[in-house]
Amino acid sequence: MFVKLAIYSNNMNKRIIIIASVFGMLAVILGAFGAHALKALLKPSDLEVWKTAVDYQFYHTFALLFLSGFSRFKTRSINLASWFFTFGIILFSGSLYLLSTKDIHHFSQISLLGPITPIGGLFFILGWISLLLATIKNK
Repeated sequence: MFVKLAIYSNNMNKRIIIIASVFGMLAVILGAFGAHALKALLKPSDLEVWKTAVDYQFYHTFALLFLSGFSRFKTRSINLASWFFTFGIILFSGSLYLLSTKDIHHFSQISLLGPITPIGGLFFILGWISLLLATIKNK
């Protein structure tokens, strides 16, 4: 049982680090893209939305890296937190990237993404709650 738990923990740890690495790399690329390529194309308010997306992606990328250090302990709560942060980045930051560039790509249906952003925010909150519960339960 202990060996099985250790293998599960190592695989989960590796998965979390891989996901965090990809999100971190994308945050740097998207941040630079926004600061340079989009600066001339977006209104200042849309550029600020883009920056918010990058910032929250970075915050939760660091949270994922932090979780990877905990993955050998409360695996269920930490695993949940990692998935909540992952889906939070995709929904929150992803929707903000699309919403901020709506004038460039001219998708008329893009405003339908507005309600997706708070769902991503809810996933972030659930991730932090899961981390809190994992910490409280840890002996």
